[in-house]
Amino acid sequence: MRTNFVEELRWRGMLHDVMPGTEEHLMTGLQSAYVGIDPTADSLHIGHLVSVMMLRHFQLAGHKPFALLGGATGMIGDPSGKSEERNLLDEDTLRANQEALKVQLSRFLDFDGKADNAAILVNNYDWMKNFSFLDFIRDVGKHITVNYMMAKDSVKKRLSAESKDGMSFTEFTYQLVQGYDFLHLYQHHNCTLQMGGSDQWGNITTGTELIRRIGGGKGYALTCPLITKADGTKFGKTEGGNVWLDSNRTSPYKFYQYWLNTSDEDATKYIKIFTFLGRDEIDSLIAEHLEAPHLRVVQKRLADEITVMVHSQDDLENAKKASNILFGKSTSEDLKGLDEKTFLDVFEGVPQANIVRSELDGGLDMIGALAAKTGFLSSNGEARRELKQNSISVNKEKVKEDYLITANDLINDTFVLLQRGKKNYFVLVVD
Repeated sequence: MRTNFVEELRWRGMLHDVMPGTEEHLMTGLQSAYVGIDPTADSLHIGHLVSVMMLRHFQLAGHKPFALLGGATGMIGDPSGKSEERNLLDEDTLRANQEALKVQLSRFLDFDGKADNAAILVNNYDWMKNFSFLDFIRDVGKHITVNYMMAKDSVKKRLSAESKDGMSFTEFTYQLVQGYDFLHLYQHHNCTLQMGGSDQWGNITTGTELIRRIGGGKGYALTCPLITKADGTKFGKTEGGNVWLDSNRTSPYKFYQYWLNTSDEDATKYIKIFTFLGRDEIDSLIAEHLEAPHLRVVQKRLADEITVMVHSQDDLENAKKASNILFGKSTSEDLKGLDEKTFLDVFEGVPQANIVRSELDGGLDMIGALAAKTGFLSSNGEARRELKQNSISVNKEKVKEDYLITANDLINDTFVLLQRGKKNYFVLVVD
């Protein structure tokens, strides 16, 4: 059963520009659309998620999605929204990235070949690699005027007085290469729609122009808004860089925390874009949130939904346990259940001291652990006072002065967590 894809994007706030006739075209029967992703890394980051979600909604609406990995265009670099050229990648790197990205895309798109609307992964390097320069400028370039290409915003910005470096011929031709991708998919897969971020409108419409001039057909264009944050900072970025979908680059704990910590304004926008919850449920969550913003019900549901979608239910539960270690009640067993990467993420920035493993053989006394060996507290006298006041914990368990830290206290056979009061932490690293 096909549903109205454009209307679905519209109420979710995922529609920026759409070429006239697109909505009607999609309602005539099964159609194919694509989104291009340059495989410049071996993982997607959350900046890619909007276009991936669009493809998933397209498939859920009964249509056929194509995910195009830009092996060829990735070798050039898209000038849209950028002030300088990016590094060019070799073919081996691009192919390795492609395989990694397909695994991630499979969490969103159904590539099962049995269904009429099964998703298909393509790489534009496969049809561009044998295209000679002379053939390209003769068969493609002659159909688009320089005037037409110069009128695109991505080109005008790079050639404006604000840009000191200008633009290379390589990047100038990017829109022709991307436009040819659309023509190729139209001719070989009957793909009639290209989608992307609003900064891609110029490149997409170049493709529709090539379909009209060379293919004698009709192509359509649809873009979504570029995602922003209410405070003006860049979406998908933290102090540590991109928020990646690969758990080796961004742990599920940090991924979960990113969404949990979104502002009220952003969360009510993001829950429509980054989840598949229905309109009634989202409206109900937002109404509940407005009645009691301090409970952060929208942020919690957003973080839950997207963490399970990108990672797994187990990863979500572990991320919640890790969050509770800092912000709620937890036990020594909870701590020991953390893997090393998550432990280091949770206690990022917490002071540390290294001790040799042999010091645990006979048990490390608390005065040494708090002061003499680590400097967590300023003196042995302060350590004794805090212990007498029952304000010291080892791995979240209260201890007295006679407690000895042994190898049994080690988290991941490496760490011991010391704590004074509720908020002062210190990590012993055992070498």
